[in-house]
Amino acid sequence: MMRTFARKSASLLLALLLIFAAGFLVSPAVRAQHTDVTVSAAISLKDALDAIESAYTALHHDVTLSVNYGASGTLQLQIEQGAPVDVYISAAPKQMDALASKGLLLPGTRKDLLRNGIVLIVPQSSTLGIANFQDLLKTDVKRVALGEPVTVPAGKYAQEVLTHLGIYSQVNAKAVLAKDVRQVLTYVETGDVDAGIVYTTDAMSSNRVKVVATAPPDSHEPVIYPVAVIKTTKDPAAAKAFEDFLSGPQARAIFQKYGFSLANR
Repeated sequence: MMRTFARKSASLLLALLLIFAAGFLVSPAVRAQHTDVTVSAAISLKDALDAIESAYTALHHDVTLSVNYGASGTLQLQIEQGAPVDVYISAAPKQMDALASKGLLLPGTRKDLLRNGIVLIVPQSSTLGIANFQDLLKTDVKRVALGEPVTVPAGKYAQEVLTHLGIYSQVNAKAVLAKDVRQVLTYVETGDVDAGIVYTTDAMSSNRVKVVATAPPDSHEPVIYPVAVIKTTKDPAAAKAFEDFLSGPQARAIFQKYGFSLANR
């Protein structure tokens, strides 16, 4: 009986040693295959990209996505200063053009991804009777939220719209400048301002504001979101794989759910 017990104990010990050895040998290889992809994206993409991040990582368990949101101009400057970014999505071509001019994009990866629109919003409870952009000139309209036009594409588009309508200087005198388009939205939601100019998708994301006017397409440059892989990426294949996913059917459906249209449509 003792011999049988000893044999069983020896067999159990050998099995445990084999399992341990297999884990020791395989785990480092598995860990070595894990990839981190860092994405810098315009803040107006947050809701859609959060959903896309979940969808992508559910399909690719070996990838961790880290998404950094902000104003496109701020993100551009961070990349120029050496921030470790793999994929960049801006809310206007201008910021992507700047990176391209400095040779910071991986050749052949830049593409136009999405389109958006520009709208005028007011708090849901507004009683000022604002119905169009011209109404921003009313004397009882005191504060209008706009993105800072140098770093915030939505602010630049707003500037173009108001200039096209011949009312920029008057509205700018009432402007409360925001660091990004989501801050514009927040100012309107809280009633800190009487109105604001944001993207169509931002207005759709909130039930605390209402759209009172849509900017005519010819009043501003097309709102195009380009995407590209950054040249300094440590894993070009992983970065390119995620960029390709953004143009695929699953991501397209998510973008459209959140109000974006496709750049090639």
